[in-house]
Amino acid sequence: MNSVKQTFVIAFALFSLFFGAGNLILPPFLGYNAGEDWLLVTVGFALSAVVIPILAIYGHARLQGTMLDFANKVSPVFAVVYAVIVYAISISLPSPRTASVTYEMAIQPYFEISSLWLSSVYFVVVLVFALNRTKILSLIGKFLTPLIIAILLCIIGIGLFAETEPMRNAVFENSFTGGILEGYQTFDAIGGVVVGAVIVISLALQGKFNYGEKKKMIARSGLLAGIGLFVIYGGLIVLGATYSDSLQIENRTELLTLLSTNTLGSIGTAFLAVLVALACFTTAVGIVTGTADFVKKLAGNSQRAYTITAVVGCIIGVAVGQFDVHYIIDIALPALMFIYPITIVLILLNVLPERFASKQVFRSVVITTIIFSIPDFLQFFVAEGSLDGIKNYIPLSAESMGWVLPALVAFVGFNLYSLVGGRKDELKGRG
Repeated sequence: MNSVKQTFVIAFALFSLFFGAGNLILPPFLGYNAGEDWLLVTVGFALSAVVIPILAIYGHARLQGTMLDFANKVSPVFAVVYAVIVYAISISLPSPRTASVTYEMAIQPYFEISSLWLSSVYFVVVLVFALNRTKILSLIGKFLTPLIIAILLCIIGIGLFAETEPMRNAVFENSFTGGILEGYQTFDAIGGVVVGAVIVISLALQGKFNYGEKKKMIARSGLLAGIGLFVIYGGLIVLGATYSDSLQIENRTELLTLLSTNTLGSIGTAFLAVLVALACFTTAVGIVTGTADFVKKLAGNSQRAYTITAVVGCIIGVAVGQFDVHYIIDIALPALMFIYPITIVLILLNVLPERFASKQVFRSVVITTIIFSIPDFLQFFVAEGSLDGIKNYIPLSAESMGWVLPALVAFVGFNLYSLVGGRKDELKGRG
């Protein structure tokens, strides 16, 4: 397979990796709430849901390693703790959310079945697939993404040319940061860190390309995948904004269903619901399997550890997956406000040249990010206004992004310190 063909294969794989079924419900609702500010939220959403995840793949291309290597410069212990937290979050929130999306889009509109019953059956089947690995899911996955994309492009194309009311005013105080924070809910930055190494390892196993060729292919395929994601996400955001003054809805899945019905009719909506349900299922199996693999490796390649982790993951899936999507998104916010900033800085530091990302810089930036993310995390657990005394002194803290400037200061400060220290050592050597 030549490098050009391989580039497109990788680009499609990356697109499929990041384009989870749960992500479909986020952009339209974001546009619906943004109204006239759809462009600002699109840029913000693209930053956290497209650019950062693709940069995670670039980081893996440079490291040619595993997820643990992403945080290893801080310390090996921190790398393990970070990985454990990421997997714990993945199996507790995005995995159960797939069952909730399936219920609200493909089951609730057509059958009188409780969400608890659905999530129970759903994760029993997930467990069966996780314990008995098969190629069926990977084969299904190859056809799911193209079909979903084709339907979405039809929905976007038809919807944007329909007659609609003027867009309403945005509900966000700051539409740009609102888009960034909604992008957290895709979990794609975490996904890039967790499974990005799979792309690198797959290329390495082929043994046909050297380090430079692999970097170029991943860079080009990442750009292609990023463009594809931006087109779909941007189109769905604009579509949601276009109908922001003519539809009255309360949740994300309802909006996507209404947009689909208005453009493709009931048959098209039912077909989309089936595809989304299948895509959600493959995502859930992937998360449970990946988490179990990680624990198995930590436990000395123990198959028992794999089985126990898969069972626990599915039990959590049943417990959380019975709730509606909006509730799961809400309870995910505290965890995302803590782990996402750390993930973002790790990604950015791993794509920078080595001279700007020493171990000291890694440690200082990550520690600073953790400290200044604490108020954003704690605001969900304390009385409203009780943290104002602290947050008033932290720039951007009102937008729940108080970690950004302190992390930047730490990055610049430690690089300047290293530069000055290096010059002093050079002068001493000359003396």
